[in-house]
Formats: sequence, structure tokens, C-alpha cells
Amino acid sequence: MGLRERKKAQTHAALSWAAVRLTVERGFDKVKVEDIAEAAGVSPRTFNNYFSSKAEAIVFRHLDRCLRVAEALRERPGEPLWDAITESVLRQFAPDAEAVAHPPVADAERWAEGVRVMVAEPALRGEMSRAGATAEAEIAAAVAELTGSDLRRDLYPHLVASAVMGAVNTAIAHHLRTDAAVPVSRLLTDALARFAAGLSTP
Repeated sequence: MGLRERKKAQTHAALSWAAVRLTVERGFDKVKVEDIAEAAGVSPRTFNNYFSSKAEAIVFRHLDRCLRVAEALRERPGEPLWDAITESVLRQFAPDAEAVAHPPVADAERWAEGVRVMVAEPALRGEMSRAGATAEAEIAAAVAELTGSDLRRDLYPHLVASAVMGAVNTAIAHHLRTDAAVPVSRLLTDALARFAAGLSTP
């Protein structure tokens, strides 16, 4: 990645993190685009160059992380498929993953409660659905490449991609539902192992 692309990626990440942090702290309706831009150290015009709405900015972190799963999968040809999937997913959900790195929060319990409120926000549902569909399509394409499947004709890569996104979304939801008592990585390992047992590579 060149310097320009790296700078753009950093701005994307900074804006998205600012959107998430402010929304968790204040609530969705109390955060303006101007607030997000100021927190990220850029102008509102720059925000609009990267995102069409604050909902898109919030969801970007999740989308970016899931798209990186597809990228990581393509880097693991020759491995057993579900081993490659599990490692690719867990790499993106590690605490120090580049896609999700951010400053530590002072009050973890309060933060978790804020995240629960944020993800329940109706205004985010459409954006989350679009992001999920985009990520699922990319993961399906990566699975098709690794398995020699036909993306247009074969069900398998789409079924696997749907299972992967289902595991990710369910693990995150369960993590929040249980007051973050169980790490997301452990929940993901369990969920993916269950899918692997019943979705063997054709």
C-alpha cells in the first residue's frame, strides 16, 4: 500500500472510530457530522468525501473488518478451508488487529452498554444490512477461489460465506448480550468449529 492509500485508510479509520466513540458516549441522535469531523481532526467536507452519512461511518469499522477476512482467506491457498477461515476471522478480531485498533476505553462496562444501545439503533439497520451483503459477497468470492467453485453456479461458496457472517454477527451479539463475559474470539472459535463440522469442503 502506497503512502496516499495508507493516509486514506487512516482517515477512514479515524472518522469511523470517532463516529463510533461519540455515538456510544452520547447516543446516535446527539452526534452530528461536524462533531465526528472535529473529533477526527478533519473538516466536515472531508467527512463527506469519505462517507455519505454518520450511519455509514459507524458501520464502516465492521465492514472493513469483514472485508479483511476475505483478503486474509485469499492469502491461505492450500490450507484446509475451515482452518483458513477460522484463522482469517480470528486475525481480524484480535485485540491488536489493524482493522479495529483504537485507544482503550476507561469504563469497559459503560462502554459495552453504550455499544448495545448503538447497535439497536433503527437508523443503523439498513446500513448494517448493506455492509453485511457486501462482505458476504467478497467472502463467497474468496471461498470460490480456494475451492475451485463456480461463484455463479455453485451454492457452496455462498452457503459458507453466509455461515461465516452468521457466526460473526451471532458471536458479537452474544458477547454484548452476556455483558462481555466471554471474549468474541472464543465465541467465534466455537461457532466456526460447529459450522466446520457440518459444512465440509466438497
